[in-house]
Amino acid sequence: MPDTTLYYRTAGGALASQAASGDTAAAPELPEGATELTREEYDTELGAVQAARQEHAEDLVAADEAAQSADYEALRASGIPDATARRLTGYTGEAAAN
Repeated sequence: MPDTTLYYRTAGGALASQAASGDTAAAPELPEGATELTREEYDTELGAVQAARQEHAEDLVAADEAAQSADYEALRASGIPDATARRLTGYTGEAAAN
């Protein structure tokens, strides 16, 4: 059973692959406007996309943690008890110096 996989970038810029297997399976055809990639090019570009996605997720988490910390500090500075400030903001870091 021959297996064939076609790796490509769509006309819109997305990475994609198509696979065919079996004795009677026709080889996948490149969609209109797509650019064929080697397996190595596909893997490299996919790795870059995944790394960028991970970095973006980490940035979002850091921004959320910074906002929680700032909100927590503001509540503590206004005299709100620690437990209440934590519950309201979801902050789990170190206690404020108040």
